[in-house]
Amino acid sequence: MKTARAFLALPGLAALAWGVVLFAEYALPVRPDAIATAAWIVGGPIVNDGVIAPLTAVLGIVLSRLVPSPWKAPVVAGTVITGVLAIVAFPLLWRPYGTPPMPGLHDGNPTLGLTLTVAAVWLAVIATGLTIRIARTRSRAALPATVTAAPEPPPSPAAPPRAPADHPGTPPASPSTPEDHPGTPPAPPGK
Repeated sequence: MKTARAFLALPGLAALAWGVVLFAEYALPVRPDAIATAAWIVGGPIVNDGVIAPLTAVLGIVLSRLVPSPWKAPVVAGTVITGVLAIVAFPLLWRPYGTPPMPGLHDGNPTLGLTLTVAAVWLAVIATGLTIRIARTRSRAALPATVTAAPEPPPSPAAPPRAPADHPGTPPASPSTPEDHPGTPPAPPGK
């Protein structure tokens, strides 16, 4: 098992080493844009893990406690998706051309794109919550108001219950006392 883990870790370590080599080629000799890049590489995860992820989690928890049951899952999912969209859009919102140019990426308005995407996510959240609520209302309406069990038929006096040791197909044992078999006259004394 340890050998398999080592073989699985080797490609990841090799990719990490290659990334360090590429960054060293880019950053050395030290210049201002290399320092800004290093700050971005280190600061991005810190800002994400220290600010954005906790805010998203707290907002999701608060909203899930405030909204009714059918809305909890859609609202939490919408909150997480909104947080992810904010992380993805942040470089373009922070400064113009915050990422390397890509065809079509800088043609549009990133603020409008983020706003429309977040609006679409929350419209889907509302549609999902309404669908769940309507489905629960319909399922409750389909159930009868009261559930009554059918009465059990009384046990027949001709067949007393079998003892657990009886096997299927064996005739029932004859009752030994009149109480065991109602409706039969008691045996005369002395017999």
